[in-house]
Amino acid sequence: MLKQIRPAIMMLVTLTIITGIIYPLGMTGLAQLLFPRQANGSLIEKDGKVIGSTLIGQNFTAPQYFWGRQSATTDTDPADSTKTVPAPYNAQNSVGSNLGPTSKALIDRVTQDSEKLKAENPDQPIPVDLATASASGLDPDITPAGADFQVPRVAKARNMSVEQVRRIVAENTTGRLLGIIGEPTVNVLKLNLALDATPGR
Repeated sequence: MLKQIRPAIMMLVTLTIITGIIYPLGMTGLAQLLFPRQANGSLIEKDGKVIGSTLIGQNFTAPQYFWGRQSATTDTDPADSTKTVPAPYNAQNSVGSNLGPTSKALIDRVTQDSEKLKAENPDQPIPVDLATASASGLDPDITPAGADFQVPRVAKARNMSVEQVRRIVAENTTGRLLGIIGEPTVNVLKLNLALDATPGR
């Protein structure tokens, strides 16, 4: 019996050391060596303080800022720990709403948000990413169409010309990887920081 147990224990210990210690440490070391910024969360600093990450959206609501996608993340209700309350872009609770296309709650929410967006820019079709949430609830990017839709509001709130704001959007638009993979995106936090950094704004 010991002949069968001993190899099994040795295999368990060996694989635990390889896959539980050597491999994770090796990958962590390589990541720190080759991609240190990404390995540490792609953090963004301003005036020496971390203010966010390029990988996690933030809940901008002021008119002078571009807004990200809807976020369905929640947090514990401070008044009742058995319930949850909406907490947009809560990185501790990445989740989608899990509401299907026939859900009345989803239809009502999209309709209400679409009406607000339409009132903001009645002459333009509403980009789908501004009225829908991502599966993670943490999407940091919007489409160029989603950014362009918001340009008039941001320009007016900042007393800038539409052309100025469009130029800043274009400068902060990331194209397809290698020109063919994925779709162009605009990182909302980076774009808003670029706006804040514009002289006289």
